[in-house]
Amino acid sequence: MKKLIAALLILASANAGSAAFGAQPDSAAAPSPKPAAVGETLRPSPATIEQWRDRKFGMFIHFGLYSLAGGLWNGRRIDNGYSEQILANGNLPPQAYAALAGKFDPERFDPDAIVALAKAAGMKYIVITAKHHDGFNLFGTKVTNYNIVEATPYGRDLIRELAEACKRGGIAFGVYYSTIDWHHPGGNRYIEGNSNPITPAQEAFNVAQLKELLSNYGPISEIWFDMGKPTPQQSLHFERTVHRLQPETMVSGRVWNHQGDFTVMGDNAEPSVAVEEPWESPASMFPDTWGYRAWEVRGDVAGKIHEHIGRLVRVVSAGGNYILNIGPEGDGAVVPFEAEVLHGVGDWLKTNGPAIYGTRAQPFKTLDFGYATVGPHTLYLFVEKPPADGRLRLPGVVDTRLGNAAVLGAPSLSLPVSTGADGAVVDISHAAGLGGGFMPVIAVPFEGALHVRPKAVAPDGQGHARLVAANGEAFLRHDGYGYADPPKIYKMGWDVGLGPGRYVAAIAYKPVAKARPARLVVDGRAYPLQVGPSGHAAIPIQRDPAASPYAMRLEITPPSPIGRADHLPMAVRSVDLRPN
Repeated sequence: MKKLIAALLILASANAGSAAFGAQPDSAAAPSPKPAAVGETLRPSPATIEQWRDRKFGMFIHFGLYSLAGGLWNGRRIDNGYSEQILANGNLPPQAYAALAGKFDPERFDPDAIVALAKAAGMKYIVITAKHHDGFNLFGTKVTNYNIVEATPYGRDLIRELAEACKRGGIAFGVYYSTIDWHHPGGNRYIEGNSNPITPAQEAFNVAQLKELLSNYGPISEIWFDMGKPTPQQSLHFERTVHRLQPETMVSGRVWNHQGDFTVMGDNAEPSVAVEEPWESPASMFPDTWGYRAWEVRGDVAGKIHEHIGRLVRVVSAGGNYILNIGPEGDGAVVPFEAEVLHGVGDWLKTNGPAIYGTRAQPFKTLDFGYATVGPHTLYLFVEKPPADGRLRLPGVVDTRLGNAAVLGAPSLSLPVSTGADGAVVDISHAAGLGGGFMPVIAVPFEGALHVRPKAVAPDGQGHARLVAANGEAFLRHDGYGYADPPKIYKMGWDVGLGPGRYVAAIAYKPVAKARPARLVVDGRAYPLQVGPSGHAAIPIQRDPAASPYAMRLEITPPSPIGRADHLPMAVRSVDLRPN
């Protein structure tokens, strides 16, 4: 959990200066969103959410005036933060930075070639920076002339051209939108962690631009809000503006205040605990920048390919989507190194894509050889570290009809699968090199449902079991009130090796001053739980093997219905189970 919290507290940049950009003040205050009308659809449908989750792998593009600078200013390297934030990181004169627009002519940005590259990489969607923190717009907005159509020699709407190329190429299109804007009066300075409050005038400006993006560029698959410190009402205003125009657009969690449709991990971060809601892990080719950096040491292509295949596998096996960034040069050309990496990942996916797309998270806590995903009738095993004895152990796989396994890309190679009381074993000892590729994938077919017996907390000789944080699972909620707001536990869960019968659950927790409700859920049956100053509660419960055949499943949650902002109202210290 510490790793995840640290990852979510990554600050976007450092040592920034102030800026004043000379734009005309926008005095219009943003009207508050009206309550939803009865029957109004304001969120993506379950089918849209599943389609979004099935894509698994996408392309991020960070491109703008900062690409022209390339991490340099007057020949000096600006190396104290991401290069797309060079305006703040380098404490640059605002007017001098804005003057880059007069030189910005990205004639080598080829939308159809970008789409072709994404498809060759196996990516299913593209998200590009329509506006980053510097306030420069890559689309033909009518609310400021600080945009690529009016302020540059290029003179064309790059966002429109890429949206149309995505439509031609059959790939989903999305846009990144920064809610902070260093070019806008009242928002024109860097604040630590990019936690700028949003002024009413800036809120109105953002809403006007969101209406343009959602009205003029066709279907928007997702809108990737980023940074700022909006109020809950402002986050709601941004989200509702999007969904009233395009209800099926997925809104990123960095709209904050729990108003997103999917959770976003920290930059280049992966979760170390369970995340049940839709989520995405954003990754840059190199961790030190997202925008183009002329002096980046790009190194070993093969090593970078393997790095991002590994990260893609880890994210997908945990149930998330992976969006990998490229940062084109100032003239719009894709960096050759980055193109090579994407082609390398795509070559791997040509063989192993069935184990990625349309799959769900592995049902195992850990596997000693690597990772897994689950398709409709196939369990896919990613072999990162082949065991010395050539046996891939699948703990807890029981009551499931498994067929012989095969290596993706080598279907004629049949691998025997055996089952026993502790689970299943795939014998790869005679599969020399597994085809010789990086992280080969073994496909294990199964009939019906895949049953996995969880690793359970064992009771003592008297039928007592003690549950603590160390032998359970924490489930976290993200994307609350900004990076400074740590993720919160919304559920604790345990699997317990107890048989049928009645028990008493004695729950100890850190006392709370004011009584509040929670829930104890055992094998799917909910029991009301009231927490308060006493710090303990005792609840009679009943084990139901028909609902949870392999182990008692015990969870402590907020009261139902559980919203995205809800979290456990207390810190659980222990749960003691004894026969009743």
